[in-house]
Amino acid sequence: MQVQVRDNNVDQALRALKKKMQREGIFREMKLRQYYEKPSERRKRERAEAIRRARKLARKKAQREGLL
Repeated sequence: MQVQVRDNNVDQALRALKKKMQREGIFREMKLRQYYEKPSERRKRERAEAIRRARKLARKKAQREGLL
């Protein structure tokens, strides 16, 4: 991952880097890798995340169609 520093503005480049890392999910990945997660716990977490995403998508779809 690269970010160009323009006009010696390191703060702006750092902000851009953090935004890119957030978008790519690197911070989330680092948080998950801080400790060992058993495979069963990982499957359980991923299943819960998938259900959460599906519900959110259904809620947004219903709102778009004017049902809520």
